[in-house]
Amino acid sequence: MDYFVHPRAICETTKVGASTRIWAFAHVLEGAVIGRDVNLCDHTFVENDVIIGDRVTVKCGVQLWDGLRVEDDVFIGPNVTFANDLFPRSGQPPQRFVETIIRRGASLGSNATILPGVTIGQNAMVGAGAVVTRSVPPNAIVVGNPARIGGYAEANASPARVAETQPTPPETASRVRGVSLRKLALHRDMRGSLVHGECPREVPFEPRRWFLVYDVPSSEVRGEHALRTCHLFLVCVRGSVSVVADDSEEREEFQLDDPTLGLHLPPMVWATQYKHSPDALLLVLASEHYDSQDYIRDYAAFLAEVRGSHS
Repeated sequence: MDYFVHPRAICETTKVGASTRIWAFAHVLEGAVIGRDVNLCDHTFVENDVIIGDRVTVKCGVQLWDGLRVEDDVFIGPNVTFANDLFPRSGQPPQRFVETIIRRGASLGSNATILPGVTIGQNAMVGAGAVVTRSVPPNAIVVGNPARIGGYAEANASPARVAETQPTPPETASRVRGVSLRKLALHRDMRGSLVHGECPREVPFEPRRWFLVYDVPSSEVRGEHALRTCHLFLVCVRGSVSVVADDSEEREEFQLDDPTLGLHLPPMVWATQYKHSPDALLLVLASEHYDSQDYIRDYAAFLAEVRGSHS
C-alpha cells in the first residue's frame, strides 16, 4: 500500500489515495472514498457514502456520516459533529441521506455542529462551537448558535474616513481590481442636508437602472454574485451596511455608513452585502438594464471565468 494504516485502525476500503495516514482507533467502512495526503486522526469514523478529497485533515473524535462530501484542503477540527437525517427515528433510515458539502479550503472549528443538507462555502471559516443551520457563503466567517456571519476571511475592513478632522479624498482606490470608494458632495443649511453626484464624475457611468434594498434582517446576506458587463454604484442613504468585494486575488470589506460615501463595483468583481443595520436603506445604480445572463451566482464558476480570461 502507498498509504499508512495504524495497526490499531480498521480500514475496510481500498479507495485510499497515496500518502494518506489513518491513525489508531479510526474505522473506515468499505464504501468510503479517501483522497491523497489525507490525515485521519485517532478515534475517527468514516461511513460508506462519504467522499473525502485531497489534503484533508480530520482531527480526533469526528464521525463522517453517509452523504458527506468533503472537497480538497479542508480542515475539520476536533469533535466536529455532522448530522445527516433531518427527522431521525430509530430503525427508520431515509431511502437516501441528504448531501452535506464542505467546499475546498474550508475550516471547521472544534465542537462545531453541521446540520444535514447545508453547504459550507469555499474558504469559509466556522468558529469553534458554532451550530450551522444554513449554508455558509464562500469566504464567510460564522460564529454562534445559530451560526451568523461575523466577517469575511482576508477582507480587513477599510476605514471610510481616516479621522473626523481629515476629509475623505474624492476617490480612494481599493486593492481589489477596479473598485473605488468615492466621496459625494454634501451641502448643509438650516433647511436640511443635500448629497449629490454627477455622471460620469462621482458615478463613473451613465445609470440605466436603479433599485433599493431595505428591511433586510441583520442575519441575512445579499448580493453574492458577480456581473460580467454591468457596473454598480452603491450608496447607503440611511443606516449602515458592509460590502465585501473580491476579484479572485484580493478581498476587501467596506462599511457604508454615511450617505456621502459611494462604492463603485466594476464588472467581474464578486460582491456581498451583510451586517445591515435595522434601518439600512441601500441605493444601487446600475450601468445596464437587468439581464439574468449577466449574473454569475456560483463562486467557483466566478473563479474559473476570471482565471480563464487571464490565461
